[in-house]
Amino acid sequence: MLKKTDKNAERQRRHARVRRIVSGTPECPRLNVFRSNKHIYAQVIDDTTGRTLCAASSQAMKLENGSNLEAARKVGEEIAKKCQEASITTVRFDRGGYVYHGRVQALADAAREAGLKF
Repeated sequence: MLKKTDKNAERQRRHARVRRIVSGTPECPRLNVFRSNKHIYAQVIDDTTGRTLCAASSQAMKLENGSNLEAARKVGEEIAKKCQEASITTVRFDRGGYVYHGRVQALADAAREAGLKF
């Protein structure tokens, strides 16, 4: 018999596996990505103190459609701009258990183009 699985539980397991390796420091914080059906969120986290240094989301930017590639690109540009204001130049990318494809990749590429290094 096939086992019924919960997609979000599987994603959280993958994310926990990645989080054992990827950790943010004050010199090189972690850029975490979360995507929902309606929006995409990005935050830069210092894991040693447990503080969010800066954050951006399609919901906070009040984008008309927050679940498409264009919204992900705008969020990536916004998070890079906020990081530069906070004098953060390099980050470690945490894809949140998602496949590096589509909206996650668009956000990462836009952040790189806006000057963030990872």
